[in-house]
Amino acid sequence: MESYEDILYLEHHVSKKHPQMSIYNRAAQFAPFAALSGHGEAIAETARLTEGKIELDDYEKLKLDEKVYILQERIAEVPEVCITYFRPDTKKNGGAYLTISQGLKKICPQERLLVMADDTKIRIEDILELSFKFY
Repeated sequence: MESYEDILYLEHHVSKKHPQMSIYNRAAQFAPFAALSGHGEAIAETARLTEGKIELDDYEKLKLDEKVYILQERIAEVPEVCITYFRPDTKKNGGAYLTISQGLKKICPQERLLVMADDTKIRIEDILELSFKFY
């Protein structure tokens, strides 16, 4: 401690040439930084859960096809449909089940698609549940 006696009680130096750094900028020097950019996002993506697609048995597929046929026959009445369907995830295996309830615009039998009033396209193979009503 004896070697620092001469400087221990000196005033803090303030430069006349350079302005003092703000407390905010000074604190930023010691802020954590991301050594691996994108690592946090990759961890979050890995932790995000997806569901597997439920496969319908032959009887359920037949019932679904019958409902689609009824809708096709009465499409001019613009039926209100409620559909629970599987939407595959774009980034990883699996996906999520969504439920949509609105008017049906058209059915494309060759592509096996239902087109909703808001132009959402749903593949018939992805439908888990389908109900409808006519007004």
